Amino acid sequence: MEQYILALDQGTTSSRTVVFDHNGQIKSVAQKEFKQYFPKPGWVEHDPNEIWSSQASTIAEAISAIDINGLDIAGIGITNQRETTIVWDIDTEEPIYNAIVWQDRRTAEFCDKLKAQGLVDMIREKTGLIIDAYFSGTKIKWILDNVPGARKRAEQGKLRFGNVDSWLIWRLTRGEAHVTDVTNASRTMLFNIHDLKWDEDLLKLLDIPASMMPEVKSSSEIMAHTKTTIFAHEVPIAGVAGDQQAALFGQMCVEPGAIKNTYGTGCFVMLNIGDKPILSKNNLLTTVAWKIGDTVNYALEGSIYVGGSVVQWLRDGLGIIKSSSEVEALASTVPDSGGVYFVPALTGLAAPYWDPYARGTIVGITRGTTAAHIARAALDGIAFQTYDIAQAMAKDMNHPLTELKVDGGASRNNLLMQYQANLLGIKVVRPKITETTALGAAYLAGLAVGFWKDIDELKKQWQVERTFEPAADTEEIENAKKGWANAISRTLTK
Repeated sequence: MEQYILALDQGTTSSRTVVFDHNGQIKSVAQKEFKQYFPKPGWVEHDPNEIWSSQASTIAEAISAIDINGLDIAGIGITNQRETTIVWDIDTEEPIYNAIVWQDRRTAEFCDKLKAQGLVDMIREKTGLIIDAYFSGTKIKWILDNVPGARKRAEQGKLRFGNVDSWLIWRLTRGEAHVTDVTNASRTMLFNIHDLKWDEDLLKLLDIPASMMPEVKSSSEIMAHTKTTIFAHEVPIAGVAGDQQAALFGQMCVEPGAIKNTYGTGCFVMLNIGDKPILSKNNLLTTVAWKIGDTVNYALEGSIYVGGSVVQWLRDGLGIIKSSSEVEALASTVPDSGGVYFVPALTGLAAPYWDPYARGTIVGITRGTTAAHIARAALDGIAFQTYDIAQAMAKDMNHPLTELKVDGGASRNNLLMQYQANLLGIKVVRPKITETTALGAAYLAGLAVGFWKDIDELKKQWQVERTFEPAADTEEIENAKKGWANAISRTLTK
């Protein structure tokens, strides 16, 4: 009887389930979008129950599409939007507040206070992170401070915190397992990436009871078994990694120096730095890439808050396209952006600038500017932000990058990928399977249950679909970089 691995890919705008066979090929996919809530400027929320119901429905749809059940599934891998914060009550089993999404900026002022207290270096040394509203720690504190009765319930040991991976596992096991993995833990600003434990000093600093925190596991081990009625039989949950770490693994960036960029709602450039955490001197994050067995890998990461979501804004906010898939065709009707630069700081700027108060800026508009120029500038803005991070990584590693592996929805945009290669001056490599986030989660789960023998077996499955070589006038590119730097200077608030 053929066995499969189920990958749950819980993202910022949709939940997906992907079924993989032993060759790493996709056998079925189901996807469901869910609602985004914007209660105030800079605030972004999700309904945790809707996250769960959307994920559960895609599981049922994906397995029924190829007529399999729990007995046919060797293991489940989970990958998730990171930093998004959920707090629930163990008595009612209900969230006490909406999920506060990673993009949310409501705790920016509190983060400024932490910086003013001189805590930047201490927090960076322990966690590898900068102080920012992006991470889960200050979001948990906000919920405890602002939901009536929450702090008292937390102190009584009645509340649990989890990123989306922990919430899904809690629901899949009917409350039997409250766990996370090292990659998700490393995105909370509460986790010591050296000893791989919750940091008592940081929990105390943010006034968060340790009883709320999930047990931290490796990224590839049997963490729990399902108890949900979705499956007639128990299935091992055997792999968990935050979406960007899962994509790094799915791209088989398993050697130090290997680098990938995922072009999703946001963009995330990640560089494997091996088994020792190197702290960035160029405003990048140091994070846990994965832990398999006793081996820990670390990565440098540069986050871009607004990547593919700028195309959603062109569709929903500006109305110049009817669907996201139209943007490449519209942008291709002009040879370039016509001197227009679009810095898509719609929810602030992340690496390497870290300005939570920055807002989107379009410069260089003239009477001759058209919707096509705006669309082109929006795509260029994604590529420029990636360029900025790649430059910071090259400085930290003290050697130039040689190639960039790409994945995620917007990596299918050939115009964007070619411009990315032109800007970086190196080849951009797109694999045959761009669902590398789900694939990485599947690989981690499959290794834990013996579905795949080892990483060498997985390396043989990775295949190139297309390589984009740099092909542009260098003077033209240098002028474009100067124009971008000017646009950034006009966007920054500090």
